[in-house]
Parts: sequence; structure tokens; C-alpha cells
Amino acid sequence: MPSLFDPIRLGAITAPNRILMAPLTRGRATREHVPTPIMATYYAQRASAGLIITEATGISREGMGWPYAPGLWTREQVEAWKPVTAAVHAAGGRIVAQLWHMGRVVHSSVGGAQPVSASDSTAPGETHTYSGKQANVAARALRLDEIPRLLNDYRVATRNAMEAGFDGVQLHAANGYLIDQFLRDSSNFRGDAYGGSVDKRIRLLLEVATAVAGEIGADRTAVRLSPNGMSQGVEDSAPNVLFPAAASALSALGLAFLELREPREPSPQERDRTTTDLIRKAFKGPLVLNASYNLASGTAALASGRADAIAFGRTFLANPDLPQRFARHLPLAKDDIHTHYTQSAEGYTDYPLAGESDL
Repeated sequence: MPSLFDPIRLGAITAPNRILMAPLTRGRATREHVPTPIMATYYAQRASAGLIITEATGISREGMGWPYAPGLWTREQVEAWKPVTAAVHAAGGRIVAQLWHMGRVVHSSVGGAQPVSASDSTAPGETHTYSGKQANVAARALRLDEIPRLLNDYRVATRNAMEAGFDGVQLHAANGYLIDQFLRDSSNFRGDAYGGSVDKRIRLLLEVATAVAGEIGADRTAVRLSPNGMSQGVEDSAPNVLFPAAASALSALGLAFLELREPREPSPQERDRTTTDLIRKAFKGPLVLNASYNLASGTAALASGRADAIAFGRTFLANPDLPQRFARHLPLAKDDIHTHYTQSAEGYTDYPLAGESDL
């Protein structure tokens, strides 16, 4: 029976344990989306994770809608990431960049133009901007003749990630962002080769994954999906058909791993496991689960065979040495939501390691 503390092979990456760090948006880059020195400290503090998946990182100005989030489309951004990856590697860690296009959740005041999506639509609610939260704006449908350019944006960001020293990349195809907007029938009303049937709606995901794998190899390429429930106004009428089909197609590419973001509520023990279990059968590579897991529930997920590893998010935020704390059954610190997105070290690099007195 596998343990959270057992090593695992994730494509070309050998992880020393199965306690992965999930992507966590933190907002510590510059207004030009350039990583800052404090980010090297933050990620190096968490290098004992089996693998770090970075915060969502923009592939282009068009796809970037989060204030002070990092990017990977300019030379300055690439150079600023190099000390971050070097610090993680010097601390014995492994790190992959999560590549992000937010689609219709980009606000025009941040992205600089009208956002794009699978179809003409407007995301519900509000989104973050440099002036605080503002109502989402109407997005236009991405044209067919723009898709080759989008694929090239992913290729360039992938090459930039490897030049910056990352061990691989993860495609953000979850949480109601661009690829997820193409996947689900509540946001994709297209009548062309990218809309309608499940096979057509998963086409963009597969084309992006294929493009990225063509740059760095499938064994350094991963994908994140969020198959259960609504996310930022995006949902699907038949998730038990859509997501296993996507997982099967991704499995055929031989990806390093697939990560699923499950709903935070109800608890891992109570949530509907049907979609996840169908994906588990469809995807033959390592499967990573995320959302609200703790030591006990994560251990149970591995023991049951539902997962090969667990990605911990907010728990890792507040406990930089989480594997050690789990191994020694030490108390866990709680994150402070009020400091999640500030520009300071508070709530970022000031969460303490377990003291010698705790060991």
C-alpha cells in the first residue's frame, strides 16, 4: 500500500514523496508580471514537497488578468524566474510552472483589450483588478484564425519555462479559465470544430497539450482539470461523459501526470466520487487529487487506489515544511486569508518552520 512518504515517478521527474504543493495564486510579482526576489525565498522554503506546482503563470498579456501575478512571455520575466528555480533546486526541490490563460475572466483594464473565450459571453460576478474587484466584462469568441497564435503562445511560454530552469510545465485547464471554457457546454456555444460534441470541445485542450509536449516531451507535461461542479460560472451538463473522454485522450499522450481539483465542500470523505473514479479508470498515468485533503484523508485516498499523490494548497501555504510536519504528526499552522494577495512578506515568507523544540 503506497504512503504519502513514498517516492513516485511523475514522468521524467522523480518525486521523493507524494505530498505535492498545489498551485496557489499569491500576487507577489510586479505590475509588469515579473517575478520578485521574495518569490525565490517562498518557493525554496517549500522545497521538501515531492513536487512544487507554481502559482498560475500567464502565457501572454491577453491571457493575464490577475494583478501582480507572474508571467512567462517576456525576456525580463524569464530572467527573473531563474533565481526562483535555482533556489528551489539548491534546496533539493523540483518545480514545474503552471501555464495560464484566463479567458473571459480577464478584465480589460488588466489585459489591455477585450477578453477572449470559447464564445461571446460574460463571466458572472466580479474579478480582481488593480482598482479592486470589478464586474466581469463581455468576452468575444476566439476566432478560428487566432487558434494557431494561441498555440504558439503556449509553445513560447513552455520554452521560456525550460530556459528559466523549470523541470516541466502544467497546463491550467481548470477553474473556469480559457481551456475550461472550451471544455464545458455552459460556456462553449461554438458551431465549428471546437464546439458541440464532446470530441470537439476537448479539441483545444488536446491541441495545447500536444503543442507543449512537442516542445519538452510528454513526460514533462502535466494537466490540471476541475471536473466536479461549477467554477466561475462554468459547468457541464454531462461531466461524467466529458471529463473521462478528456482524461482518456490525455492518457494517450503519455503525460507526466493529471491533477484534479475537486470541490472544497463537502469533505473528501463525503463528496461524490463518481466523476473522479471514471477519470481514474480512463487515465493510465499518475493521478493527483487536490482540495481539502489532510494527512488522514490523503492517506486514505492513496490506500483506496483513488490517487497516486495528493496536492496540498492552503495547508502548504501556512506550513512550508509540510512533509516533515505530517511525518512527525506536528501541529499545523492555519493560513491567514487576509494576507493571501498582499505585496509584502507578511503571510508569505513569515510562516515559521517547525522549531527544534517541536521535533
